[in-house]
Amino acid sequence: MTASILAGLCLLAQAQAQAQSAGTPGTETMAAPAAKTGSAQDAKKQAQKDAAKLGTVVVTGIRASLAKALDTKRNADAIVDAIDAEDIGKFPTTNVAEALAQIPGVTLDRSIPATQRVSIDGMDPSLNLTLLDGHPVSQAMWLFGDNPNRGFNYSLLPSEILGRLEVYKSPEARLPEGSIGGTVIMHTVQPLDVAANTVSGTVGFDYNDMVKQSKPNASVFYSWKNQASTFGVDISAQHFEQTTSRQGLEVYSYSPVSSLAASNPALQSEIASGKIKGSDEMPNNVSASNFQQVEKRDSLNANLQFRPNEFWESRLGLMWMRDNLDNVNQSVYVWPGLRPNGITSLTEGANGIITGGSSSDVACKGDTAGACATKAITLADNFARQSTVTTKGADWQNTFHGDGWALSTDVGVSTSSNPMTSALKELAYGGSYNWSLSKGIQFTDPSTANDPDYWADYGWGGNYATLMYKARDQFAQIDFDKSFDGFINQVSVGLRYASHWESQTENVYGGAALETLSEIGYGGLSDLAGASALGLWSSSVNHVQALDAAAIRAAVLGSPGFPGFSDAVSYWDNTWAVKQKNTAAYLQADFASGDLHGNFGVRLVHTENTEQGFNVPGTCLSADTWNCDFPQGFGYVTARTSRTDVLPAVNVAYDVTSDLVLRGALSEVVGYAPYNQMAPYFEANDTVLTATAGNPDLKPYRSINADFSGEWYFADQSLLAVSFFYKDLLNYIVNASQYELRQNGSWTLPGYQTATGAAQIADGDCTASGMCLYSVTAPVNGGRAKVKGGTVNYQQPFSNSGFGVRVNYTYSDGSTAAGGPLPYNSRHSFNIGPYFEKGPYSASVSYGWRSKYLAGGYVAGAPSTTIDGYKELDASVGYQFLKNFTVSVNMLNLLNSTYYAYLGSKTQLSDEYKTGRQFMLALHFKFN
Repeated sequence: MTASILAGLCLLAQAQAQAQSAGTPGTETMAAPAAKTGSAQDAKKQAQKDAAKLGTVVVTGIRASLAKALDTKRNADAIVDAIDAEDIGKFPTTNVAEALAQIPGVTLDRSIPATQRVSIDGMDPSLNLTLLDGHPVSQAMWLFGDNPNRGFNYSLLPSEILGRLEVYKSPEARLPEGSIGGTVIMHTVQPLDVAANTVSGTVGFDYNDMVKQSKPNASVFYSWKNQASTFGVDISAQHFEQTTSRQGLEVYSYSPVSSLAASNPALQSEIASGKIKGSDEMPNNVSASNFQQVEKRDSLNANLQFRPNEFWESRLGLMWMRDNLDNVNQSVYVWPGLRPNGITSLTEGANGIITGGSSSDVACKGDTAGACATKAITLADNFARQSTVTTKGADWQNTFHGDGWALSTDVGVSTSSNPMTSALKELAYGGSYNWSLSKGIQFTDPSTANDPDYWADYGWGGNYATLMYKARDQFAQIDFDKSFDGFINQVSVGLRYASHWESQTENVYGGAALETLSEIGYGGLSDLAGASALGLWSSSVNHVQALDAAAIRAAVLGSPGFPGFSDAVSYWDNTWAVKQKNTAAYLQADFASGDLHGNFGVRLVHTENTEQGFNVPGTCLSADTWNCDFPQGFGYVTARTSRTDVLPAVNVAYDVTSDLVLRGALSEVVGYAPYNQMAPYFEANDTVLTATAGNPDLKPYRSINADFSGEWYFADQSLLAVSFFYKDLLNYIVNASQYELRQNGSWTLPGYQTATGAAQIADGDCTASGMCLYSVTAPVNGGRAKVKGGTVNYQQPFSNSGFGVRVNYTYSDGSTAAGGPLPYNSRHSFNIGPYFEKGPYSASVSYGWRSKYLAGGYVAGAPSTTIDGYKELDASVGYQFLKNFTVSVNMLNLLNSTYYAYLGSKTQLSDEYKTGRQFMLALHFKFN
């Protein structure tokens, strides 16, 4: 097999592409079932001819859209699901991720609705691979302090540019490596597949009922080709705005009561009486949280296609996108664990969790020195973050056809960058309060708690941070296909080179003036409809807040002499770069004999990783100064690793009858850890003493996958299918937490020691020099894991009534060798989607539910949490008037479902959010 690969590679000259006759990524090659006449090779050629016809995007209704998707699935050699452009347009969706949720085995994480993460067959989103016309798209991280992952952020890609997409559940040797769950291939609309002078677009707005705001949206698509259909160009432009609001309750960490009772007689008395136990876990802080964002995305995409004859086709794809994701995150949180002497009582709940309590203190007005709040403290974190992701890409594909052969090339580049900033004003209030895990916060004296003059910097004026995040992909591929008559009807060989580089550089500046909330800019009391819907106390719903993002930034950046301090430790801990280079060769043979068809092959991948980050001596960390001489082996260090993987893949399909297809697949696959996890970095939250770190010694995920399916096409546009999957992961990366003594990066910021630092020393968490005990979460090679499960998929239109339905159910049981859960794996999930379309009317409903699953935290050092079962109800109605116009209303999250995350038992709350219902009114037009 190796000799065959090398022989094939001698024919190659440059890199990346897809052979049109092989049905490779980026080409329109899946089609309606070929007639069961003639040889298998003739049938395959007929299917390819039909594919060219189906490649033309003609909007003919929901049923036609579903029929095209079934045609793709029916004729594939692998286990594949598909979505046509109509699915994205006429079912209740705002982005590609929500359209993908209609596919069996696909589930979404909805912590922040606009940035959904997609799991396939129970695997972490980082372990899926997403390609646009066969090539990668770079993605810069958008949220300051986020945990970046390799999972594709579908909200960054306008759905209007897509003609269809496919999800490969079982791999083929020709497909790029990096996926254990599934490979998603998105196809843009090509100009030679569309009628000349086609103009289409949408004008509308969306409305979020929780914040009572509406935002405009507009898109336009134009395609032209000459009369001979040898040259064409299309271009699409979009302006998209969306309000995202996430309101609710957060708990940042827990501590045993025994660690807080040493100096508090009231707690000692409650322990002695048996009311509470020293082993009970108590929330260190309970926060009323309000995340606010208005996303504004502008994009341009263009395709140029040249097909002068039947022997040569050339395509150039260009993309540009700017996504503004500025946001304000305001959290008001009581912190009994920071001032344990003020605790007057605690309430024990189930499973040894303290579910409520009280703290008492005397409020002080204008306490910028931090002299008050010695027994009870409430903090208000006001983050104003700027985030603009700019993504660019170019992709050039060529295909040459001869007598029974095809040669394809693809080369391109994609870049993405985001110069993020974060301004923080952290204010304190020293009055008494009650807290509850079910009700949130209630201040004892609202008259002082709601007075902005009682909220002030407590000896520390906040900070300003900049984080430059960059990503770049370069790729090149060449493929050669040769057709034969006989059992082996096609042999494909190819070579692919892909390089990905990702980095971040962070700087933190201090020295802001000490101010009260009145001086910063008072925005009145909040009115959090989400907190109200959760049944929280009035102080969680209505509390003081800063005026706006501009006021927060001005309070920091406008301080006299700012910046007065640049933190060295923050720079060292959060600056890193990773480069991964993959060189791969493959050999694949397609076979067919009678009713049997499929492919087998092998992919040879050589991976080289270069990881860079700071290794800083402890003396430099404790001094937290730029004046540090790095000894040999310290400073900005580089680690390099390399490995070679041999990845075989076999797909077999058997047409039992003209309506019944059985499939089986066996493969070995690899996946890779998120880039930041591979870097030698350390990102900390210095206030709550949690951190996340990288690990340059991580090995790739590696798995042996087995897939089986049976598909019964029992009627026109109808399907009943079952599938089974089994993944034996030979190496699975897990997050492990341990305590580590590190220098507190905020220790030398003006006022930090006299405020938070003093309390951390008193609690025994930090030394006088600022060496603190952090709970550090870092990835480690976790050994083996297994995932087994299956899906049931039913789809049928009901005669000519206009009614139809789609239903699917997925079971996925995943665990590590130690019995721990796998991230993002829900054991049960299902979707029910009835629809109606007749004449000018269309309507659809989608109800989805997934059971609980493990998910990582969204901020540095946040522990992994369990997300409770989540349900989603969406609906869409449309009416076509005149010939070229349609009006539609999409309604999402109609149940305003609660996103509930917990630690350990369900009584140990981590996060609880509401995000509101979303309504989108749109006018669609199309002329050709």
